[in-house]
Amino acid sequence: MFKKLTDEEIQIILEAGIAEFAENGPDKANMHTIAKKSGVSVGVLYKYYASKDDFFEACLRLCLAELNRVIAEVLACDDKILVRAEKLIRALQKSAKEHSGYHVLYHEITAGSCKKYARAFAKEIESISSGAYRAFLMQAQAEGVIRKDADPRLFAFFFDNLLMMLQFSYSCDYYKERFQIYCDDGVFSDDERVVGELLKFLESAFTVERSQISHRG
Repeated sequence: MFKKLTDEEIQIILEAGIAEFAENGPDKANMHTIAKKSGVSVGVLYKYYASKDDFFEACLRLCLAELNRVIAEVLACDDKILVRAEKLIRALQKSAKEHSGYHVLYHEITAGSCKKYARAFAKEIESISSGAYRAFLMQAQAEGVIRKDADPRLFAFFFDNLLMMLQFSYSCDYYKERFQIYCDDGVFSDDERVVGELLKFLESAFTVERSQISHRG
């Protein structure tokens, strides 16, 4: 008789899948390896997931749910915009270091090998953060905290680009190398430096209006 897996056992299977997919990509990942590391048979995997694609999607959804949880916790507060930005930066630094596979899988769906997932997941993932970022930027504009000549939609897009690249820079091999080339070998052990410099960059972007720039030279 087939024994139903507990939630804890399913979590172990999904974590093993995330690690395997992050290491080898969805095409080269091996279901036998995942089963062995999870302590179950391949047959059990296919009892719960109809195909490798279904299993990959389940792993991806777990990653994205966790990333959205991290972002939502910060955006739920009423702090000023730069305080929220700092909390987001710190939360994403921590998440990318402790759960690098989650962020690697997020990166995978932006790559050509996963283009079949891109359209569906892009809307599902980005709609949450784009709406939240736009809302708090508009609120900050209304309060006179940030520049009023900014387009909230484009600013939300640029802001998210910075945070997304930060995630990849702590988790994906190519971007980790790139991070060190631009900075130095010690950048991964100096989170405070990264937070401080990114906040300087954001503060200038949020507060310096075009009219102020044009009168400087």
